[in-house]
Amino acid sequence: MQLFNSISTTVFDVLLAPFGHGVALFDLILWPALLGVMAILVYKAVSNQAALTRVKSQISMRLLEIRLFSHDIVQVLKSTGSILWKNTIYLGNHMIPMAVMIVPFMAVMAQLVANYAYAPSPTGAVELLHVKLDPESGVSSQDVQLAIPDGVALEVPAVKTADGQVFWRLRADEPGDHVLSVFVGDEIYEKHWAVGGDDRKIPTRRLRGIESFLYPSEPTLPAGGPVLSMEMDVHSRSLPFLPDGELGVVLWTLILSLGAGFAVKGVFGVTI
Repeated sequence: MQLFNSISTTVFDVLLAPFGHGVALFDLILWPALLGVMAILVYKAVSNQAALTRVKSQISMRLLEIRLFSHDIVQVLKSTGSILWKNTIYLGNHMIPMAVMIVPFMAVMAQLVANYAYAPSPTGAVELLHVKLDPESGVSSQDVQLAIPDGVALEVPAVKTADGQVFWRLRADEPGDHVLSVFVGDEIYEKHWAVGGDDRKIPTRRLRGIESFLYPSEPTLPAGGPVLSMEMDVHSRSLPFLPDGELGVVLWTLILSLGAGFAVKGVFGVTI
């Protein structure tokens, strides 16, 4: 997963924000629209277009039978059962295109969220750093320590729980991209904290395993290590005409990509 995230991030760090991160709408229009067009092309290439056309016609015929023979309960039940079966076939024909598209679609969405859903913490903000340990690692929360850089202050001593969670309350005294060093036994794990300054890609969570695919801003945690997750409180970025933060970017990407796909399906002669 780390290799995939590294490649994805390297590519999109070049492609995204050609006019700076302050101009979010350019990428939030361009990339969802491209995803919609790409989805239609993939759909045409890998789906059984003849089967889709045929099954849609058969469903329409069965619906017409229900209208024409509404007085015949037996025929209505037979037509309804046929519709349910044909719908199953219809949905099955969508599975391969969806399987092909899911990884690139989610990768682009994760990059858009990382670049445009969050804002830097304001200078003077007090945020929570949360580290969660793997209970099977044998490492205790008492073995975890934090080193903070200049410009960051510890508000109160760490809270360490018996189930392997550690919380630090930190204050951002100076702007910058601060690096927080978490010592777990003999190992060091870094967590970045963006404070003040211009809009930019904001690190939020470091995870291990497949879930880290959704948070490409920082390296994936080692699969065999004792740390399950590292999370820093973040602020949602306000975007015009969209809900704030991650929800707005995700909804916008879904809606615009679907709209773009349906807008061009006739141009490419695609049956959906």
